[in-house]
Amino acid sequence: MRAAGVTEFGGPEALHIVDVEQEPLGPGQVRLTVEAAAVSPTDTHARSGAYAERDPVKTPPWVPGMDVAGTVAEVGEGVDHLSVGDLAMGVVVPFGPYGAYREDKVLPGNSVVRAPAGATAVEAATLPMNGLTARFSLNLMALQPGEVLAVTGAAGAYGGYVIQLAKAEGLTVVADASEADEELVRGLGADVVVRRGDDVAERIREHFPEGVHGLADGSVQDELVLPAVRDGGAVATVRGYRGNGERGLRFFPTLVRKVAEERAWLDTLRQQVEDGVLTLRVARTFPAEQAAEAHRVLEAGGVRGRLVLTF
Repeated sequence: MRAAGVTEFGGPEALHIVDVEQEPLGPGQVRLTVEAAAVSPTDTHARSGAYAERDPVKTPPWVPGMDVAGTVAEVGEGVDHLSVGDLAMGVVVPFGPYGAYREDKVLPGNSVVRAPAGATAVEAATLPMNGLTARFSLNLMALQPGEVLAVTGAAGAYGGYVIQLAKAEGLTVVADASEADEELVRGLGADVVVRRGDDVAERIREHFPEGVHGLADGSVQDELVLPAVRDGGAVATVRGYRGNGERGLRFFPTLVRKVAEERAWLDTLRQQVEDGVLTLRVARTFPAEQAAEAHRVLEAGGVRGRLVLTF
């Protein structure tokens, strides 16, 4: 079974085609014939060995990847929301050889739903992980309609989904962007756009002097951007940052593995794509054999939308 993985941790060049065993199918599980797997920053950290100590599998190969889409090949006992032949998408909690960069993938049934109607596998693969992370961030912060949410990294996949979901729920959104990305971020629905950078908190306060009610820190600026948030406000982080204890700020590290089997959430995201609430953005595709190049491109920066490997 072909996969793109590493036998030794390292830079992008460590990624190559490896052979992995086919995963057995059990009750409540779904087997996908993989057509597309999106590439995320988390995948580059996995490739480099950043998560090796917490991986229960200590022998190579290690296969990254948290987003997958393809055709349902088998369904296990108890799975009744999918049928063989459906185009489906899912979120993967990877360990050892079991990430998404492989041509056959078994997942918990509750981590897989039909792809949005009219979407290709490549497009569908861009939604599950970032979409669920954005949904989880907003749920954790629990802002009310009319309140103000700041989003950093707004041009990225997570940031873009946060903006679109927040606007659908009646929030006012202030987002950061480079000059080149300002039109994109406004198009996603941001009410106010400020220039990104180390002084982004000051720029946000110019528009909202009392501070914002919530912050989704997609660019991982941590303490640099906290001054934008009013005392007691909510902060959703994506790399486990838990704050410095100041001003009663409430921190919500958003770990998607905690909601990887929230099928109703994932299916709602599918519906929101079909309804035009969410936009699937594909930056570029690569055959799986060029996974190393995809990682190089991602790490070089400036990618808007998702890079996707095809099988």
